[in-house]
Amino acid sequence: MTKQFLCFLLLLSIPFLCESRFVVEKNSLSVTSPDSIKGAHDCAIGNFGIPQYGGSMGGTVVYPKENQKSCKEFSDFSISFKSQPGALPTFLLVDRGDCFFALKVWNAQKAGASAVLVADNVDEPLITMDTPEEDAASAKYIENITIPSALVTKGFGEKLKKAIGGGDMVNLNLDWREAVPHPDARVEYELWTNSNDECGVKCDMLMEFVKDFKGAAQILEKGGYTQFRPHYITWYCPHAFTLSRQCKSQCINKGRYCAPDPEQDFSSGYDGKDVVVENLRQLCVFKVANETGKPWVWWDYVTDFQIRCPMKEKKYNKECADSVIKSLGIDSRKLDKCMGDPNADSDNPVLKEEQDAQVGKGSRGDVTILPTLVVNNRQYRGKLEKGAVLKALCSGFEETTEPAICLSTEVESNECLDNNGGCWQDKSANITACKDTFRGRVCECPRVDGVQFKGDGYSHCEPSGPGRCTINNGGCWHEERDGHAFSACVDKDSVKCECPPGFKGDGFKKCEDINECKEKKACQCPECSCKNTWGSYDCSCSGDLLYMRDHDTCISKTGSQVRSAWAAVWLIMLSLGLAAGGAYLVYKYRLRQYMDSEIRAIMAQYMPLDSQPEVPNHVNDERA
Repeated sequence: MTKQFLCFLLLLSIPFLCESRFVVEKNSLSVTSPDSIKGAHDCAIGNFGIPQYGGSMGGTVVYPKENQKSCKEFSDFSISFKSQPGALPTFLLVDRGDCFFALKVWNAQKAGASAVLVADNVDEPLITMDTPEEDAASAKYIENITIPSALVTKGFGEKLKKAIGGGDMVNLNLDWREAVPHPDARVEYELWTNSNDECGVKCDMLMEFVKDFKGAAQILEKGGYTQFRPHYITWYCPHAFTLSRQCKSQCINKGRYCAPDPEQDFSSGYDGKDVVVENLRQLCVFKVANETGKPWVWWDYVTDFQIRCPMKEKKYNKECADSVIKSLGIDSRKLDKCMGDPNADSDNPVLKEEQDAQVGKGSRGDVTILPTLVVNNRQYRGKLEKGAVLKALCSGFEETTEPAICLSTEVESNECLDNNGGCWQDKSANITACKDTFRGRVCECPRVDGVQFKGDGYSHCEPSGPGRCTINNGGCWHEERDGHAFSACVDKDSVKCECPPGFKGDGFKKCEDINECKEKKACQCPECSCKNTWGSYDCSCSGDLLYMRDHDTCISKTGSQVRSAWAAVWLIMLSLGLAAGGAYLVYKYRLRQYMDSEIRAIMAQYMPLDSQPEVPNHVNDERA
């Protein structure tokens, strides 16, 4: 393989540029005693921990007799650097080598040191101490490092050791007050980031920072105190390899803009070109939002995309991105026009501008580390953490011109006031899923008057469970006319919305009046006259008759006629009763007569009765 292609493959695995110009961010270190080394010296700010941008720190330098490289815990040697009450903070001097810079600082912090100076072990220009790449074990302590650190040259480190070894008290000041230039009353800063959420520890820290810092960033931007711009790194594929499998899967626009494979596996999962396309979309979100005077919407889109469209859930795609765009009210047509055609064999103006911006200008070096924060054209060094970055931004203002947020200990903004935070809401019922928090906002279906709403919180929420009909009619159809109101909400587990009697429809969006007269569903008696009404009907009877709705019939409505009718009924019933009683008496009489005659006949066979002549019981003669 050629040297160019080997470099390209390297770029696919680590965020670094071939032949880049790297600028080390330095700050001032001043020795106040002893006189032999008194004066200002350069040091390189560590790219972790929390430098005190805008401030300074004084302390006493200590060089340990054991564990001088700070690769082990000092508790193993029964050593502590915790300052005593009234004493100056301890600046621990340690040697470079054998372990990560971050581990040295972490061990020193646990032992009580307030800051760490790492003495280089070779004669070379100062470099930036960075965190290790893709190291899961180091991630456990890197995010907890809060003390500042700096690298000093080998020569200056030896002078410090000599003074300490000779019994001198070495005092010095670390000064970050001029670490960030402040040319005017507005701070310009940019964040070089990436939409890939599967690139390891640094990506996790970046995603967490964006979510945490969003509220503060939007306050500063809306107040006109800052001018922010996001950037995304891309690389190009050497022309000789644009038709290769690697270039086709990792690049768009025929190899002009590429990104590393998220899983480092060309045969599965997402490709680098998927990352490039989403990076381009996020750039265009900023551009379109900026044209409408709301550049801070970029922070809303990026945080929502992280939450709703992660790679691990297989939602890192255009469909999910479009749903976020819709919820935030971003013009999708302008966005598509900005993105252009990723398959075109031509330059993409947006990504071309990004590649040009990667090259350092003036005091700012080439952007080679992701993530990178640049404040007033000076690269930020330190932990990417809300409080630390806010200090760096505030140190970029001229003295007395800083906004009130820089003078407060906390930052709070109600993001639900702007476009409802991109969350679901029911304006008619004044109900929203947006919940403002100190770290930003969350879209979560609410609980109102004991009724829990269910849904994704972004595009859909609906009331659920008992009592749901009391909240905006449970999301069902409802209407009121002429003082009559109807609702299709039903408090049943299996049925949510059902048109009430007198209506037909789906119950959710529509219920239409049923014409009972036309469909012959009521008022069908011969004397009835039907008239349809909204949700019901009116039925009248001819003459002096009264309509009985339950029986769908007409009866007389005058009092005398009613009494006569009832008298006739009673008379008929009485006649029927008397007839039934007479028939019963006749029946009883005839039954008794029959029984008496039968008894008399039987008894006559055995004895003659006085009232009856003798009856022969046998006939012995027979006549021919």
